[in-house]
Amino acid sequence: MTEQSPIRLNLGCGGRPLRNYINVDMDTLDQIRERYPNQPFENDLVVLQYNLFDLPFEDNSVDEIRSEALIEHLSFVEEPKFFNEIIRVLKPGGTLYLSTVDFEKTAKQWLAAEDDWKGFYRDDEEAIREQHWFGTYTYKPTNRWGYLAATIYGSQNGAGQFHTNCYTSKKLRAVCNYLGLEVNKIEHFQWKGDRDHMLGLTATKK
Repeated sequence: MTEQSPIRLNLGCGGRPLRNYINVDMDTLDQIRERYPNQPFENDLVVLQYNLFDLPFEDNSVDEIRSEALIEHLSFVEEPKFFNEIIRVLKPGGTLYLSTVDFEKTAKQWLAAEDDWKGFYRDDEEAIREQHWFGTYTYKPTNRWGYLAATIYGSQNGAGQFHTNCYTSKKLRAVCNYLGLEVNKIEHFQWKGDRDHMLGLTATKK
């Protein structure tokens, strides 16, 4: 009898589908390619459109769940559904890793930036290609109405990209305590190495 391979989920994979994981996203791989035209994706990667709130896995059957930059897109109503579904499918001793915007640091950054509005947000192809943020064309967090506003509210370039929730390290610890997850680590890092203050949570189901 052969040992069953571990079940590893990558929920809301977006532009970061992983090999040896079951990648789940609202978009197909072809749609993800359209969303990230400058990013290469191998042809044999599989991205499935499972319901995040009703995953097709038995109770206590999943070894690992990853979810990067997803939970800030879930509404207050969807938030408990998502976390309760994770608890349902994750094995005791199974690992959860997720990342999300560090809202506390981002809010402080926003307050410290210059309040200099330059133009309305655009979502035409040229604006998206040139990274137009409310009249600015930069990721630098020097202007409240530039990329910082998009960090808080989402990029607005397509369905599912809006941010509808927020997290701090203290809230993540409280959520884990409420759900019976043991926090192993909460780390602070920057998305893509140069922008977006992020939180990375690693926790284990008790």
